[in-house]
Amino acid sequence: MALILAAAALTLVLWSDGMPNDPSSSRVTAPGAIPLAVLGDSNSHSYQDNLWFAADTTERGGAYRSRTFQWTEVLARLRGEQLELGPWVRWGRPGVVALAREWMGLRGGRAPRKEDYLYNFANSGAACKNLMGGRFRQAPRLLALMNEDPERWARGVVVIRIGLNNWAGLMDLQAADPAAPPLREVVAYCTGEIKAAVAMIRAAHPATRILLVGVFNEVDDPANFERWQSAAEVRNIRLALDGFNAAIRRLAEGDARMAFFDDVAWFRSHWGSRDADGKPAYGTVELGPSLRVTNSIGDDPRHAVLTDLHPGLVWNALWAQALVAHLREAFGLPVTPISDEELLRFLEPLVAAGPVKAPGS
Repeated sequence: MALILAAAALTLVLWSDGMPNDPSSSRVTAPGAIPLAVLGDSNSHSYQDNLWFAADTTERGGAYRSRTFQWTEVLARLRGEQLELGPWVRWGRPGVVALAREWMGLRGGRAPRKEDYLYNFANSGAACKNLMGGRFRQAPRLLALMNEDPERWARGVVVIRIGLNNWAGLMDLQAADPAAPPLREVVAYCTGEIKAAVAMIRAAHPATRILLVGVFNEVDDPANFERWQSAAEVRNIRLALDGFNAAIRRLAEGDARMAFFDDVAWFRSHWGSRDADGKPAYGTVELGPSLRVTNSIGDDPRHAVLTDLHPGLVWNALWAQALVAHLREAFGLPVTPISDEELLRFLEPLVAAGPVKAPGS
């Protein structure tokens, strides 16, 4: 038994995370670039992760997958010299392995293993419990990485965008009673976990800026257009969500190094919302004479939402544009704004290319 335990311990010690022997050799940074890290769920997990998504081409863009980008991927392409997410790496271990290594006093790394930017710890399926605890804990593992170069992170930013997976399954309850105790419990739990993650980062890196992103209103998801079609239900859902987002916003109040990004207001500024009777009444985003994007479902970039119900290319590009503007406004960071013209130049060839044909077709 002792030999078995020793062998298991040795396996954990030697279990590679996929990084080079000298991780610093892969961290080529632009002079003066602002390091940017992400904690979150599938809305921040890079779509071009071939370890996670490529086995099934119906995921994240289908035939358009090779040019369907998530917001960090857009940022890396348009502002990679100014906002640095780290190199693109295949890095991480299974959650149980990372956890066992931490029990042994070793570095856990990132879990699960994925192909993404070094500082992006978001993973699909993550909920508020994954910020601080469990096999896939994100904040403590990001902190270990930040601690390797505290001087750089004094000018860095951490984006925390999580909570939708805790909230979205309670929509019917929100529609019926926005003050229901289970909803209050989710708000208290998620804000508590976010607060704990902020406090942990703050203790080691007091100058790092932290951006908290609010939770999106699932009423506006085109997959839900046939649901909650009364004014009372839509109002109740809005009241419940307003309470959740207000609690997240309060975490950032009074701290010049923290800010809140209102995801609901951002969406409405582009596509609108339901009408006074609770019926879908969304507009169209026009980015140029040939690029009109509706709040509809499909992998073609002219749809706001992908077939797998995640934000599409244009949604993410517009979100990245807004994020840059918010980082400038809230923190005074010297990041060049992304103009509408630049965004259109980026998007047009991706849209015009069309879907990838299947082999032999």
